[in-house]
Amino acid sequence: MELRAELLKSIWYAFTALDVEKSGKVSKSQLKVLSHNLYTVLRIPHDPVALEEHFRDDDDGPVSSQGYMPYLNKYILDKVEEGAFVKETFDELCWTLTAKKNYKPDRNGNSVVSHQDAFRLWCLFNFLSEDKYPLVMVPDEVEYLLKKICAAMNVELSSCELDEGLWQEAPGQGGLTVWQFLDVVNSGRFLRGVEREAVSMAVEEVYQELIEDGYLWKKGQLRRTWSERWFTLKPSALSYYTSEERKEKKGSIPLDKHCCVEVLPDRDGKRCMFCVKTPSRTYEMSAADTRQRQEWTLAIQTAIRLQAEGKKSLHKDLKQKRREQREQREQRKAAKEEETQRLKQLQEEKERKLQELELLKEAQRQAELLLREEEERRRQQHEHMQRTLEIQLREAEQARASMQAEMVLKEAEAERQRKRIVELEEMQGRLQEALQQEVKARQDEEAVRYAQARLLAEEEEKLKELMKLKEEQEEYIIKTQMEKQVLKREMENKNKCLEEAQKQLEEVRVNRQRVDQDVMAAQRKLRQASTNVKHWNVQMNRLMHPIEPGDKRINTSGGFAGYHPLLSRRDSSLK
Repeated sequence: MELRAELLKSIWYAFTALDVEKSGKVSKSQLKVLSHNLYTVLRIPHDPVALEEHFRDDDDGPVSSQGYMPYLNKYILDKVEEGAFVKETFDELCWTLTAKKNYKPDRNGNSVVSHQDAFRLWCLFNFLSEDKYPLVMVPDEVEYLLKKICAAMNVELSSCELDEGLWQEAPGQGGLTVWQFLDVVNSGRFLRGVEREAVSMAVEEVYQELIEDGYLWKKGQLRRTWSERWFTLKPSALSYYTSEERKEKKGSIPLDKHCCVEVLPDRDGKRCMFCVKTPSRTYEMSAADTRQRQEWTLAIQTAIRLQAEGKKSLHKDLKQKRREQREQREQRKAAKEEETQRLKQLQEEKERKLQELELLKEAQRQAELLLREEEERRRQQHEHMQRTLEIQLREAEQARASMQAEMVLKEAEAERQRKRIVELEEMQGRLQEALQQEVKARQDEEAVRYAQARLLAEEEEKLKELMKLKEEQEEYIIKTQMEKQVLKREMENKNKCLEEAQKQLEEVRVNRQRVDQDVMAAQRKLRQASTNVKHWNVQMNRLMHPIEPGDKRINTSGGFAGYHPLLSRRDSSLK
């Protein structure tokens, strides 16, 4: 599980580097290439069928990290065998993918660390980072790593300046990301005045110490010659290879509780010698200097102890202990803060209760004062009510005496009132009879008024009809006047015709009397039309026939005679 967790950290960086749009998803073609490279560096047999089946093109869209994890676990991580691959090569593959996108050293070449040193720092960061994503390194681990690098260069690191710088870089996120950590190192803020080569050597030394590998000279068993080998220490074995690429493994020294490490004196031209004794064989080795020998012997002894205790790695064990110490500090800090908060709450509660007590005392004093005032007020009120009752009692006695005198008077007055009531009852009977008579008279009057109203309504209707007839008569008169004016204008235009008509009038003067009689008869009929509407309408219709110019007659009395059909026929017979 520890190997899987370490591999997942590096793969996480590779996956996020391929996520260009930062959407949490990567295209299938890129994941195919990544999976193929992981197969190669982890030395796992390729399974192209499973690869194509998982990333087939029949579904749309890129794949998220959750979608890639089932394939990664089943076909890659489950098949990884510890010691069957070179961990550094695997890390270099993931570093190459992520550094190209995220690592931005100074373009002017002023970076404190080289690209190779940045890779080693990235590996150390992954080793010391928390097992939570996104990966961050808590400030305590950053301080631990920087102090080890400075110790390798014999440089003292200021804790105050370090704490201030780290909390400025990681406010509120619980730690530094690897790119923030590399920026801190490249800025030279904590490594002022140190040459780049010294930093590179210190980083390499710390890398080999934490990763637990490096070069040693080993004496052969058969030919007894010394050969330089690349050693990798694990709690279960000390493996050695021809070079740091670890392409050819020359052998492995199994470690258990029966093994031990001893320091040997210098001989055969070799110095800083030590040996590892196992139940079956003794391995002699030589380090470059005393410090390196001390580190290797201590690391091997620790690996033997961890193997006996069932643990995996010294530095992982130390990392776990540091994490436990941080958790204990956080717990103590939280408990202290909780205790402080609780004491603060108790203090506030105490102050609040004291304030409440003061308020209660003040309220009690106010209540006592109000009680005394209320008792005094009630006593005065009682005395006032007693005096008032005494006065009212005297007034009641006086009123009783006066009321007895009034009762005598009232009884006499009541006797007179009874007699008056009898008289009034008799008068009421007479008034009832008079009232009935009056009601009957009013009913008769209402009937007469109803008849009168009906007659008035009929009269009003007849008046409306008469007014209507009058209006029609006026309209007819107006119309006749208008026709008269028209005829007058025609008469003016025909003066010559009138002269001729006068000559004709002389011829018919004999018949004038007869015509006058007819006109008078017509006037009598007109007067009769005002009383008889039907006869009047008939006569009016006869009079409203249009008058032709040849039928006009001149009245000898100065009036204008209307046209009449009888006269017209009579005149024609006379002619």
